[in-house]
Parts: sequence; C-alpha cells; structure tokens
Amino acid sequence: MITVNLDVMMAKRKMSLNTLSDKVGITLANLSILKNNKAKAIRFSTLDAICKALNCEVSDILTFENDPE
Repeated sequence: MITVNLDVMMAKRKMSLNTLSDKVGITLANLSILKNNKAKAIRFSTLDAICKALNCEVSDILTFENDPE
C-alpha cells in the first residue's frame, strides 16, 4: 500500500493547506484528498510541484508498505 504523508511534510515546513494550494496551483479539495490518503492517483507534475513547494523528496511524501496478509 502506498501512503501519502503530505500532512507530515506540511507540518514540518509549517505550511498550511491554503498556502500549499496557492504555490502548487491545485484546488483545496484535491489537496485535501491527497492529504487524507483518499487519492487513487497523482500526476507527476503535481507531485513535482508539491516537492518544490515543500522543498522535499518524493520519498518524503510517498511511502510504500506491504499489505499484511
């Protein structure tokens, strides 16, 4: 399972959802979907913009964990 840790990076950078939305150029609703791990997909261009805005790596935002079987 892939987990989105956007809220963790936003807290580390002390950045609000509104500020990140303005910097990245996507809606609050779409950022909220990402932040709450409800997204089914993400565009590379969006991921690139988020990483630039938060000054982080993709691995800081997305993590992979094996599903327990």
